[in-house]
Amino acid sequence: MKQTNRTHWTEFTVESLIRVVGFSTIGFVLLIFFFLLREGLPTFVEVPLDNLFGTRWYPTFDLFGTLPLILGSVLVTVTAIAIALPLGVATAVFVREVAPGWAREVLKPLIEVLAGIPSVVLGFFGITVIAPLIREFLGAPTGLTALTGALILAYMALPTIISVAEDALDAVPKSYRDAALAMGATHWQTIWRVVVPAARSGIVTAVMLGLGRAIGETMAVMMVTGNAARLPLTVDSLLRPARTMTATIAAEMGEVAQSSVHYHALFGIGIILFVLTFLINLAAASAILQKRRRGGLR
Repeated sequence: MKQTNRTHWTEFTVESLIRVVGFSTIGFVLLIFFFLLREGLPTFVEVPLDNLFGTRWYPTFDLFGTLPLILGSVLVTVTAIAIALPLGVATAVFVREVAPGWAREVLKPLIEVLAGIPSVVLGFFGITVIAPLIREFLGAPTGLTALTGALILAYMALPTIISVAEDALDAVPKSYRDAALAMGATHWQTIWRVVVPAARSGIVTAVMLGLGRAIGETMAVMMVTGNAARLPLTVDSLLRPARTMTATIAAEMGEVAQSSVHYHALFGIGIILFVLTFLINLAAASAILQKRRRGGLR
């Protein structure tokens, strides 16, 4: 009887601790969100919308146009994902479906270790290695360009995309592969027409996680993109300097006067970044749900 009571109280204590930790995590996230709103919402009152979404970011002259920062972030992030997506999915397919067992046991930990490289180290690598190559071989006026930032972000997103996509491929039942092979499909036909489509939702999740890593990166992007708040609307925008929202917040927050218009504008950029990230995740979740419903209807 005493042993039963002791087990009951132990389980109750552990469940209570887990519940408290879970609610505390949600509470911390909500507190951060409310702090962001408290500091950033005054921007939309103090700065006219035509100024806030204008084309010039010069806080010294009370110009707080965030459009160059938004488009700079979109350009660098989309280019990075366009580079990382095919490489990441192809690597995940190789690790899970092609490589022998001993190679898989070596490659997967190595890929996960790559995610632990500090972003400042990658920034120095971009400045000393990638930037001179872009300036020399692509004829850019400076090596600190949006393309340099996209290449660094693609490298940083690759471990996440590869790991999550490989797990999604691993979750595909073996019966799918056996059925395709039994019907006469080759090994590659089984991979690209059966396994990869079956793991599509997991691959989309991998891309979204990589996109979140790329759009939220600060230090490496601030070091290699040139930090020029210009509209990236020309054909050669990838070979020109750009400035992202995260780099702007990191570069200017330490020098701005607290409670000033500039201070609130930086938090306003944080709100815009939060909304963009939320919309991307919402669109990805909606796409996955629609595909699952269509699959269920079939």
